[in-house]
Amino acid sequence: MSDTGTSYIVRPAQEHDVPRILDIYNWAVANTTATADCDPQTIGQRAEWYRNHVSCGYPVLVAEDTGGKVVGFASLSSFNSKVAYSRTAENSLYVDPYFHAMGIGRALLGKLIDASRESGMHTIVALITADNDVSIRLHKSFGFKEVGRISEAMFKFHKPLDVAYLQLML
Repeated sequence: MSDTGTSYIVRPAQEHDVPRILDIYNWAVANTTATADCDPQTIGQRAEWYRNHVSCGYPVLVAEDTGGKVVGFASLSSFNSKVAYSRTAENSLYVDPYFHAMGIGRALLGKLIDASRESGMHTIVALITADNDVSIRLHKSFGFKEVGRISEAMFKFHKPLDVAYLQLML
């Protein structure tokens, strides 16, 4: 439920959700530092991303409004491809800009944490640009702790950006 009284459901993503996931993600690519990607993705790239997540057992969740429109998504990904890191995942979370500040990010992150526990993950790591106070506050409200920062690790929109590492032990 959002602050505006509109209901949302969080459910596992399906292949038919990929175009909306792509729209939301590409808006973030073009307008925010929430992703280190600088170029928009194609439908083929995002479909491959989705299939890879599903085949590796990583959850991809979407938030859908009562009209059936996907308004946000969250996923887990490999933190590092080396085997010893297999129980550590990195999370990603994106919400359509027209639906910001409606509790959708909170709903997605809560369900993603539940899915992480169910899949046997030991810890979740979030890499967040240090100037993204909203995302940092959201993660901390779920118990994520900031465990480090890398100065000027990203360069986007012609400026260097620090990246905060947050971690939730499951």
